[in-house]
Amino acid sequence: MKKTIKEQKAVLVILLSNIFIVFLGIGLIIPVMPSFMNIMHLTGKTMGYLVAVFSVSQLIASPFAGRAVDRYGRKTIILIGLFLFGVSELIFGLGTNVAVLYLSRILGGISAAFIMPGVTAYVADITTTEERAKAMGYLSAAISTGFIIGPGIGGFIAAYGVRVPFFFAAAIAFIACISSLFILKEPLTKEQLAEISANNRQTSFISDLKRSLHPLYFIAFIIVFVLAFGLSAYETVFSLFSDHKFGFTPKDIAAIITISSLFGVVVQVFLFGKMVDLLGEKKLIQLCLVIGAVLAVASTLISSFWVVLAVTCFIFLAFDLLRPALTTFLSRAAKKEQGFVAGMNSTYTSLGNIAGPAMGGVLFDVNINFPYLFSAAIIAVGFGFTVIWKEKHLEKNFAE
Repeated sequence: MKKTIKEQKAVLVILLSNIFIVFLGIGLIIPVMPSFMNIMHLTGKTMGYLVAVFSVSQLIASPFAGRAVDRYGRKTIILIGLFLFGVSELIFGLGTNVAVLYLSRILGGISAAFIMPGVTAYVADITTTEERAKAMGYLSAAISTGFIIGPGIGGFIAAYGVRVPFFFAAAIAFIACISSLFILKEPLTKEQLAEISANNRQTSFISDLKRSLHPLYFIAFIIVFVLAFGLSAYETVFSLFSDHKFGFTPKDIAAIITISSLFGVVVQVFLFGKMVDLLGEKKLIQLCLVIGAVLAVASTLISSFWVVLAVTCFIFLAFDLLRPALTTFLSRAAKKEQGFVAGMNSTYTSLGNIAGPAMGGVLFDVNINFPYLFSAAIIAVGFGFTVIWKEKHLEKNFAE
C-alpha cells in the first residue's frame, strides 16, 4: 500500500511538472514580445490576432481532445500535447514571417487543448474523492507558479538573444515529453478505455455541447466561462488601468502581480484542500464569486499602492481558488466521463478568454472603470446561477 502511495505521489509530481513546464514556457516569452514585435515589424493589431488565434484554436480543439482522452488514453494525449507545444515554440522562434507565427499559435492552442484535459483526467483517475480537491489545488498552483517564474527567467535568457526564450521553452517541452513517455503509465486499462470509448462513440462537437447543458454540468460550465471572462477582462486592462489611473510604474505593476500571484499559490498549496473540506465546493465557489465581484468594484474606488496591492491579492486569490474548486466539482460529477468534462471545461474557458479581453479593451476606451464594473456584473450573474444549483440532485449523483 505504501508503495502504491509513493508511486501515486511520483506520478502526480510528473503531471504537475508537465503543467508547470508548459505555463513556464508561456511565461518565458512575455518579456521579449515587445522586442520581437519590433524586430518583426508587427503591428499591435497583428499581436492581438496572434493572441486571439491561440484561444480560437484551443476552443475548436478542446471538445475533440476531451473525447480523445477517453478514447486513446490520458498518457497518449498528454504526450501529443507536450510535443505540439514544443514544436509551436520552436516554430515561433524560427519564424521570419507572420504566416509562420500564426501557424505556431494555432499549434500552441491545440497543444493547450490536449494537455489540460489529459492531465486533469489523469489526476482524477489516480486520486480518491477525498484527495482530489488537494490535488486540483496543486494543479492550479503549478499553473500559477509557471506564470510567475516564467517572465523572470525569460527576461534573463533574453540577454542571449530575443529568440532564445522560445528555443528554451521548446527544449523543456521536449524534455518533459520524453520523460513522460518513459515514466508515466496509462491509468486506465484497455478494457476501461474501450468501455468509455464505446459509450462516447456516437458523440460529436455539437452533441458534446448539448451534453454540457445537462443540469449536473451546465451551471459549473457557466461559472467556468464567467471565471475566464471576468479574469481575462480584469487582467487585460490591469496594467493600462494602473498606469492611467494611478500612475504606477512598470516596476510597481510587476510587484503587485508577482506578490498577488505568490499569495494565491501559497493559499492553494496549503489551504485549498482544507477549505473544500470545511465549506464544500459549492459554498467555496459562491464565496469566491462574491469576493471577486465586490473587489472588482472596489478596484475603481481606491488609489493607494498598498490598498491596490491588498485588493489585488484577494481578487487574484478568489479567482485562483475558483478554478480548482470548479475542476474538483466537475471531476466528481464526471465519474467515467473525465475526458469529456475536462475537454468542455477547456472549451468554456477558451470562450471566456476570447470574449473577455475583447470586451475589456472596448469598454476601457469608453471609460477606464467600465471593464472592472462589467467584470463585477458578470461575476454577480455567475453567483446568481449558483443559487439555483439543486444541492439534493448533486449529492444524489455523487453518492451513486
